[in-house]
Amino acid sequence: MNTQKIGFIGGGNMASSLINGLITSGHSASQIWVSDTNPDTLQSLAENLKVNITDNNDELVKEVDVVVLAVKPQVMRQVTENIQNRSNKEQLFVSIAAGISQASLAEWLGNDVAIVRCMPNTPALVMTGATALHANSVVSHEQKDLAENILRAVGISLWVEKESELDAVTAVSGSGPAYYFLLMEAMEEAALQLGLCEKTARLLIQQTALGAAKIALESDDTPSELRLKVTSPGGTTEQALNTFNDGGFTPLVSKALHAARDRSIEMSKELGEK
Repeated sequence: MNTQKIGFIGGGNMASSLINGLITSGHSASQIWVSDTNPDTLQSLAENLKVNITDNNDELVKEVDVVVLAVKPQVMRQVTENIQNRSNKEQLFVSIAAGISQASLAEWLGNDVAIVRCMPNTPALVMTGATALHANSVVSHEQKDLAENILRAVGISLWVEKESELDAVTAVSGSGPAYYFLLMEAMEEAALQLGLCEKTARLLIQQTALGAAKIALESDDTPSELRLKVTSPGGTTEQALNTFNDGGFTPLVSKALHAARDRSIEMSKELGEK
């Protein structure tokens, strides 16, 4: 991987995190290119990460083996159509833009282009991301490994068998951080009502969320088994969980994730038509 030249079209927060992760894991900054329309963004990347910069996407595409498409979905068509004649069949294109299907990317880039579509999430900004990937039929085994390693620089990465599964991934992990923030927000509000000060409540909730996630990651038990282990019959935890269940917590979560998945499908259709 260290011999591959990687280019990022778009130098925003997610691209910057990926670049930082790549460099931290040993990839040479001299092998990384970034293009962006914002000169301040380019200057910051050049000064802080020592990567190659350009404001010309064509120049970047000519230089690299892998092109990471890190622009907003609304401008993806314009960007990809403009570089279609500059790309070659040996290159890999990795899209981290939500809602843009491989079919649309193939139409705009050229039907014989190797494309990996990814769904990262915002914890990638602090190197604890979760990313699902799907490759089109043109992608080689070596290119799959390369794409996986790029995304693994900011967390875990895994493959899904069907591209349509990325809509479910969007609902689960793409939008997922907001669900936890909502729960933390609600817990903080309740903690204030119970008499705790804001600083104490927030720190307790944040550390509890971190600890619960760490236990779940390091344990072979299912979430259900972990829940039972910390729920004493007749105790305080059981009382709180019974209240959650009486309020329809589980079906409400299901309803919310289905709504997010359905909106992801709708957005993909809308963006593909633009």
